[in-house]
Amino acid sequence: MEQTWRWFGPEDVIQLSHIRQTGASGIVTALHQIPYGVIWSVEEIEKRKALIAAAPSLGLRWSVVESLPIHERIKIGEGDLTSLFDNYRQSMRNLAQCGVTTICYNFMPVVDWTRTELAHPLPGGATALRFNIHEFAAFDCFMLERPGAEADYAPDVLTRAKDWHVRSSESDRRKLLSNIMAGLPGAYDRYDVPGLRVMLDRYKDIDAQ
Repeated sequence: MEQTWRWFGPEDVIQLSHIRQTGASGIVTALHQIPYGVIWSVEEIEKRKALIAAAPSLGLRWSVVESLPIHERIKIGEGDLTSLFDNYRQSMRNLAQCGVTTICYNFMPVVDWTRTELAHPLPGGATALRFNIHEFAAFDCFMLERPGAEADYAPDVLTRAKDWHVRSSESDRRKLLSNIMAGLPGAYDRYDVPGLRVMLDRYKDIDAQ
């Protein structure tokens, strides 16, 4: 058993030295700068490994990939996927060649996860992610204007959502969009409202089966 810690790469506000203070010896990270569907080269993998191991006193290593992204076209089954599958396999081979053999992936569409607050204040000065259903409903129903969205929420949630939307400023709405689109820190894809509508439209014929 190895204690590991998620690190979002060189742009992460959390430093590797901070992670070592938790007792972790393994780093869970990804090459977020590489667009989905593009091969992770041995050179780029080794570069990230070297960065993690640069301070020998920390004793850290790249233990887990989270995640090796799956292109949206694969999730949808859109067009000729041969090159995308080939690239994915080659990225896995390159990771294995470099000694990184625990690889996570997810099959979630469009965004990996959604929160409405990214830094909700907690007692003592800490912050945490937070999901407020009425704010998400306000985004979904009144900003994104997804067809049929209002049917997906309870009446009391819709009432609170409408109230939030009426009271919100343009700045509030921009921040909410940014939070919802954050996905994973360092992730490559981001969408504005029109772009999100386009992506959702690509999934409109994908049912549960």
